[in-house]
Amino acid sequence: MLSLFYIRLISFTAGTLVYLFLLALILGHRRPRLFERLLFFVCLSLFLIYSGGLLELNSIIEYASPPEATRNFSGALIALGMFLLLPLIWHVHFAYGRQVRKTPPGVWGRPLAIVFYLVALSELVLGFSVLRGGPRPDPIWVTMSYFLSPGRTALPAIALLDAIFEGRDWRLSRTDIERRFFRSMFAVSSFLAATLVLAVWTSGVHGPRAADLAVALDAAILLAGVLPGAVMIYFFLRDNFLEYGAQRNLMYALPVTFLALLYLALVRRVSGWLEPVVPPEATAAVLLFSLIFLFEPLERVIGPALHRRFQEGLGEVQRLSVELQQVARQGNVAYLVTEAEKRIRQAFGLAAVRISVPRDAAVTPLEAPGGLGHTAAVPLLKDGQEIGLLEASSTGSYLTGETTAALGFLAEQLPGMIDLARLIEDKLRLERELAERERMASLGQMAANVSHNLRNPLSSMKTVLQVQLEDPDLPVNVRRDSTLVVGEIDRMSAKLTQLLRYAKPSVGGQRVAAVALANQTAILFRHDADTRNVRFEFERPTHEIYALASEEALNEILSNLIVNAIEAQTAGGRVRLSLSRYEGRLEIVVEDGGPGISAELRAKIFQPYFTTKPAGTGLGLSIVARRVEEIGGTISCESPVRNGKGTRFRLMLPVAEGEEAPK
Repeated sequence: MLSLFYIRLISFTAGTLVYLFLLALILGHRRPRLFERLLFFVCLSLFLIYSGGLLELNSIIEYASPPEATRNFSGALIALGMFLLLPLIWHVHFAYGRQVRKTPPGVWGRPLAIVFYLVALSELVLGFSVLRGGPRPDPIWVTMSYFLSPGRTALPAIALLDAIFEGRDWRLSRTDIERRFFRSMFAVSSFLAATLVLAVWTSGVHGPRAADLAVALDAAILLAGVLPGAVMIYFFLRDNFLEYGAQRNLMYALPVTFLALLYLALVRRVSGWLEPVVPPEATAAVLLFSLIFLFEPLERVIGPALHRRFQEGLGEVQRLSVELQQVARQGNVAYLVTEAEKRIRQAFGLAAVRISVPRDAAVTPLEAPGGLGHTAAVPLLKDGQEIGLLEASSTGSYLTGETTAALGFLAEQLPGMIDLARLIEDKLRLERELAERERMASLGQMAANVSHNLRNPLSSMKTVLQVQLEDPDLPVNVRRDSTLVVGEIDRMSAKLTQLLRYAKPSVGGQRVAAVALANQTAILFRHDADTRNVRFEFERPTHEIYALASEEALNEILSNLIVNAIEAQTAGGRVRLSLSRYEGRLEIVVEDGGPGISAELRAKIFQPYFTTKPAGTGLGLSIVARRVEEIGGTISCESPVRNGKGTRFRLMLPVAEGEEAPK
């Protein structure tokens, strides 16, 4: 059975290297979240199991009779590896669903994890008690005697539970890569579970071939245990699953390191074999210096691969640049920046990417999550002037020269893309403004025609009715109806006037005494407020402020806002109007204590013909928004203001040139 012995030796070596590779990969890709930590400890447990078995087999090869301390140490490594394997496998699947797939945790997830950890702790105590039972001839007796003895089926239970978890994750997978990964993991976990169950079932069989069958199953179990790690490495490297494959420097460094260590181990082994004939130092020197003759063959093999990889990397960067150019042609700078951040992060497996245009010195520099990674900052230059900053951070590994060079290339391309997006954005804005002006001109012409065709008949009807009302002998019921009709004619005339005002653009560029105009408007509407039993307050500044607007436009703005505020109040309410100079602009605030405006309605209040009043036209706030835009100002609505009630309109308007702040 010497062949099976060497199969086990190869299996232990492969398992040790595979899970050591995964440990280094996870450490290099460390993220400040629970899933990565749990995955690390799962791989650490498997590494301890395989390294403990490898240590014991090597002690058998090295020594005629392995020292008891070595056997106990290797057994302790195996027992320690088994210690938390079951709860860790449960917990890592639980964390994957919650942190990676973003699915809500189940009710029994955390309680079962706690139970599994407590069971594992008790099993560890029992496992170490086995180690004190004396030396055993089988190199992995500790594992098999403890975990495969009757009534102790921890390993099959672990494998079966893992297969169940993998099957569930396969069913819940949302992407093709995730689906293929868990399907492969389910297959290898099921094979491992079946092999372990078969080993448990045959552990009580006795016969001439029972020992050979047990050793064969042992070798099969060890080989099957390497497969989950191999599947993870395959999907990490080939499909960049969980973004681990983006660490190309680590991908190259780890295999080279392992090959170097294996070669050094070979040098030591050959030196020991040839020691009776050649001094070990001479053998080691020959084997080490013979590597010089391998450089040219290695260069022939590795050179084309590196060149191909360089071309692939350059192609990926160029493809990303072309994609961002297409995004820039949509004419939206904010969307371009958002898409560039997302696509650069995904393309290079980075933790975070931030593009600041322009650069804000007050913003804290980008940091890696949890302070575990590394950052790079590349300025965005246009004609030698910095217009922004591209910042990137990794999850743990160093930013390679390849990634840094790609970020530099994209930083050179982004200013041109931003300019292109702005030009298209300005072009689209001008086209929209031109279309809006044409539409409003048509609307104005239509409104003028409608007003002309309706005002004359309305005026005639009103004149006839007013003459009739002057007759003292007019019956009471006719007088009442005539008065009602006259009121309706006035209301229709007011609506026609409002329609004309909305369609007619204002004339800007004038110097208007805003405080004086606001005072006149306040005096005009104070009587209406008193009639409704509403307190009207005007906070007048001590100095005049001159706005860059037309008197008609500013009067329309104030009138519509004050009328809406008064009508929103109940008896005993309060309306406040205030003017001030803020950051070089005229600030106008109109506030009421009414019921407020919901978030859903706030998104519509400036739309033409939208109203919640039974007799409203829906043009008041539309006129305000249109006039503010024509002046070059901004308007915002805040509601509720206090105690769940009230609405506050805040306007920021340009001031006339030469206007100075008071000293």
